[in-house]
Amino acid sequence: MSKANSESFHTPPVSPRAEALSPGIRAAVALAAPAIAAIFVSMLVNNLISSANTSNGRSATAVWLGTAGLTSWLIGMLWYNVPGMGMRTKRPLFASVGFAVMGWVAYLIFHFFWVRLAGFGPAGSTQAFIYLILFEGFATQIWTFGLFFRALSDWRGPLTAAIGSGLLFGMVAFLFFQESFYSNISSLIFFSLWGVFYGIIRLRTGSVLGTVLIQAMQSFTAWVVMVPAEMPPNQAAMQTVYLLSSVAFLIFVWRLWPKEASDYRV
Repeated sequence: MSKANSESFHTPPVSPRAEALSPGIRAAVALAAPAIAAIFVSMLVNNLISSANTSNGRSATAVWLGTAGLTSWLIGMLWYNVPGMGMRTKRPLFASVGFAVMGWVAYLIFHFFWVRLAGFGPAGSTQAFIYLILFEGFATQIWTFGLFFRALSDWRGPLTAAIGSGLLFGMVAFLFFQESFYSNISSLIFFSLWGVFYGIIRLRTGSVLGTVLIQAMQSFTAWVVMVPAEMPPNQAAMQTVYLLSSVAFLIFVWRLWPKEASDYRV
C-alpha cells in the first residue's frame, strides 16, 4: 500500500507451531476459526440464553464475542507471545490511549450536539461498562487487532494488516455492537473507518490495550452516561453523527499514516 510496506521492519518471532503453517494459512485460520467457534458455541447455548431477561440480545452477543475472543487468545498464545498479540504496556499503552482519545473526543462532541439527551448516569452503569470493556472491547480487539492483525502482517505486511484488521473490526461492530442501531451504508462506513483508525493506532503503537480502554469509554460515555431521549436515537441525527465522525476518523488516519518502516510496531 506504500513504499514503507515493502521495506524492512522488525517482526516479533513466532513459535515453531506457527512456522509449521504458511503465513497464508495462518491468516485464514485467524480470520475463520474464531468466527466458526463463536457460531458453534452460540448454537449450543442458544436454548439457555433464550430465557434470559434481555430485550437487546446482550447475552447472545456476549457469548458470540466472548467465544471469538477466547478462541483468538488461545490460538495467539500457541503461535505468538503476549507482546506479539499487541498486549504491550508502558509507552505503547499510553501512546495508543493518546491517539484513540482523539476519536473519542470528536465522537462525543458530535453525539452531544446531534443526539437528543434525556439525562445523565442511569442505574446499572457498572454492569454496562464491564460488558463493553470485556466483550465489545477486549474480545473483539484480541481477535481483530491481536490475532488477525499479526497473522495478516506476517502474510501481506503491517500496513495491509492495519487496514484489513480494521475492516474486520468494522464488520463485527456493524453486526454485533449495541450502538449499531441502523443497517445502512452510513453506519457501515462509520464502523469501518472507526476500525481502520484503530488499526493504524495498532500499527503505530504495537498495543491494543489503549484502544480497548478508550473504545469502552467512548461507548460508555455516549450511550450510558449521556442517556438518549429515545432508543434507538433519531435516524437523521445518527446519520449526521456517522458522517461527521467518519470525516474525523479519516483525518486522524491521514495524520497517523506511517511514512517509513520505522513507524511500524508489529
